[in-house]
Amino acid sequence: MSHKKLWIPGPTEVREEALQQQTKWMVGHRSGEYTELYESVIGKLVKYFQTEQNVCTQTASGTIWMDITGRCMVKKKALAAACGAFSKRMYQTVADCGKDTTLLDVEWGKAVKTDAVMEELAKEDYDTLIVVHNETSTGIRNPIAEMGKAVKAEYPDMIFVVDAVSSAGGDYLVPEELNSDILFTSTQKCFALPPGLSMACYSDEAVARAEEVPGKGFYTNLLPIHNNWLKRHQNPTTPAISLLYALDHQLSRMLEETPRGRYERHLAMAECTREWANNHFEMFPEKGYESVTVSTIRNTLGKDVAGLNKALAERGHQIANGYGALKEKTFRIGHMGDWTLEDVKSLLANIDEIWGL
Repeated sequence: MSHKKLWIPGPTEVREEALQQQTKWMVGHRSGEYTELYESVIGKLVKYFQTEQNVCTQTASGTIWMDITGRCMVKKKALAAACGAFSKRMYQTVADCGKDTTLLDVEWGKAVKTDAVMEELAKEDYDTLIVVHNETSTGIRNPIAEMGKAVKAEYPDMIFVVDAVSSAGGDYLVPEELNSDILFTSTQKCFALPPGLSMACYSDEAVARAEEVPGKGFYTNLLPIHNNWLKRHQNPTTPAISLLYALDHQLSRMLEETPRGRYERHLAMAECTREWANNHFEMFPEKGYESVTVSTIRNTLGKDVAGLNKALAERGHQIANGYGALKEKTFRIGHMGDWTLEDVKSLLANIDEIWGL
């Protein structure tokens, strides 16, 4: 199968060196060898996120944490802010857990503003707030640091859950600075690894909330995840050991680059892409709220995006069409993971040649 370099919002391109880490010999998930591996992974995650919160991995995509939120965090009522397809999914997932959930629905292309959140929180007795940081369908980056500060000042017992699936590892996120109680992500985005693992930072307050909420299930129960780390430094169920070898390797590289350095590289790629987009088209997200990991571009010239991808495939590249109703109306370039500014410039030059820009 021919290899196309992935410039989509996930899965992202994985270096061969990282792929090879998955070929290591298997060990028992209750063995000392596994404990050593998992301790290494958790220690590096703690350092990368610069946090004193609890940290874990779960063998599942990041979506599992939407279910964990619904099953373990919501006591009576949740507010879920949506500004695109994936934040809408998070709302629907929590509601499907049987929890009373209000949707704060924002026009696609607009950000969720702190004032709107605070206004809605004042209307009802909410106990959980759910926000997607980086909405890949629209390229919106929500102001979660500002939001978390305002929410916790007014509602200190509110559980604040942040979906950072497509931003953590590329954007600069520290749970304590965000006032988040759960911040979750997954391997196939900015961590530049294959899909299959999610990672989360969670507060002691989140653990306490989970102790109060009934009907948590098993795989979606935060307490066994937490307690197995405390007691054995292991997972409650069989983990994806091969992926954890790759994650351990990749985290070493990420720490060497530093969280701030990694953010600055992603920002440089984003700014380059935005400049190119505004020269030829226009950005879809409102100004000042653009993602640093994926650019959603309005197709103002009515170009054939599907045709572009066919031509790019012949050159060994793939970008993403618009999502859902935005198909052909927008297109998306995912500049996340291990790509560099020079890589982005090369991709954009290929698009220029194909479309005659």
